[in-house]
Amino acid sequence: MDTQSPAVPRSLFVLSIFYGGMVCIAGVLGNKQVSLGPVSQIGTWVGVGPLAVEAGIFAFLLLVAVSSAVAELHGRRTANRLVMFGFIPLIFSILLSLLVLSLPASSHMEPARLNAFEMMLGGTPRIWAGGIVAYGISQLLNVTIFSALKSGRGTLLWLRSAVAGVLSQIVDTLIFISIAFYGVFPIGELLVGQMVAKVVLSIVLIPALIYLFVGIGRALGTRPS
Repeated sequence: MDTQSPAVPRSLFVLSIFYGGMVCIAGVLGNKQVSLGPVSQIGTWVGVGPLAVEAGIFAFLLLVAVSSAVAELHGRRTANRLVMFGFIPLIFSILLSLLVLSLPASSHMEPARLNAFEMMLGGTPRIWAGGIVAYGISQLLNVTIFSALKSGRGTLLWLRSAVAGVLSQIVDTLIFISIAFYGVFPIGELLVGQMVAKVVLSIVLIPALIYLFVGIGRALGTRPS
């Protein structure tokens, strides 16, 4: 009896590992708010001032690009599986953070470092829940839209990636901020500011990232080795 495991294309293997890493680091990077520069026309128009966004968006945009690249190279079904498997490192990273936070700190650890560590990783259950729900829905939506827009031999890759990225980021923002902060403080201005920033970043970055990851995938090979 042949007991060998099914071969996995090298491109899928490499992109999956990269995807899992970005799932875990996104929440950590999200502890910092970054400014996108001086007031822009869009920022002035919506009345929110300079565009600012949590830094986790950069890892999340990479997730969007990788899942779309996998859909392009290996099909929608495989990309959806990638998104679902992404829950595993996401949930385990949260559980591991809770375990580490519950363990007593060494007496040799500097108090300032300990306080900073606990502040960064000590999220509330609502924030964790918002992150998990927003991740799953927005990533599956991205793959669905990206795949649905595909026609012929996959022309207009840049347009499909931009549209899917923008729409998924809008949904991600609505879900996460609503779950994490609704009732805690007025979220209207935060929603608008985050949406504008994420839409701008999606339009600027995602098409280029898609071409990058699709190119890497094709170079690695899309057939089992």
